[in-house]
Amino acid sequence: MPTAGPAPFTVVRDGVALQGEEAGEGPPVVLLHGLTATRRYVVHGSRMMERAGHRVVAYDARGHGESAPAGGPDAYTYDELVADAVAVLDERGIDRAVVVGQSMGSATAVALTLRHPDRVGALVIVTPAHRGAPSPNLGYWDGLAEGLERGGPEGFLAALGPLTIDERYRDAVRTVILQRIGRHRHPGAVAQALRGIPRTAAFDGLDALGGIATPTLIVGSRDAADPDHPLAVAEEYASRIPGSRLVVEDPGESPLAWRGGALSREVLALID
Repeated sequence: MPTAGPAPFTVVRDGVALQGEEAGEGPPVVLLHGLTATRRYVVHGSRMMERAGHRVVAYDARGHGESAPAGGPDAYTYDELVADAVAVLDERGIDRAVVVGQSMGSATAVALTLRHPDRVGALVIVTPAHRGAPSPNLGYWDGLAEGLERGGPEGFLAALGPLTIDERYRDAVRTVILQRIGRHRHPGAVAQALRGIPRTAAFDGLDALGGIATPTLIVGSRDAADPDHPLAVAEEYASRIPGSRLVVEDPGESPLAWRGGALSREVLALID
């Protein structure tokens, strides 16, 4: 039977309006996206989980997508992202959910699980990069913020520097990056997030991962076009989170993290 289309919602916390949508009925799954992305970029349009009998809730992080700006860099921290996630759970009437996070969203999901373990029934960590400390390369993130402020999506792309991937795929990757950055209603707020989030820690070092008792799936990536999310970090998470399972695409395959249907199947397997 066809599922109903996504229904929009707004959650306001401390004056910041978070815009989201949900679809489907059944046990809830909450999606948390990465820095400079939007809610579209977790399962990439797949509706497999709704069709499998789940209520899927996704929202744009503060300053991203259709959500409102939050202020200067100090308003963009993992503490605030976790508090936003709790506010969404509360407002949508969700006591406990499967939480799927990608990159920044994965660090937020880990922090949510550690701080509020009763709210997370299962955890899916997609392409983690966070090591439980502020980024050691703040100049890189500040450069991306400045590029976005000065030149919009094209400026952001230029600040990324040369794409170290097969020339056959460069134009397609450039197009994807430009489309992703172009989806933000408030690009200046994304620039503030680029300055703020990397200066904060979601949890206290990698040793903290040993405190996760929630069933956990980790999705790594061999993607050469995405050096910010090395497979070694996913492997480190898997070695430290008790009972976790690591999945990675086979060599030569397109990244599992970017194939929404395949990723959704892995999430459903964990739930089952």
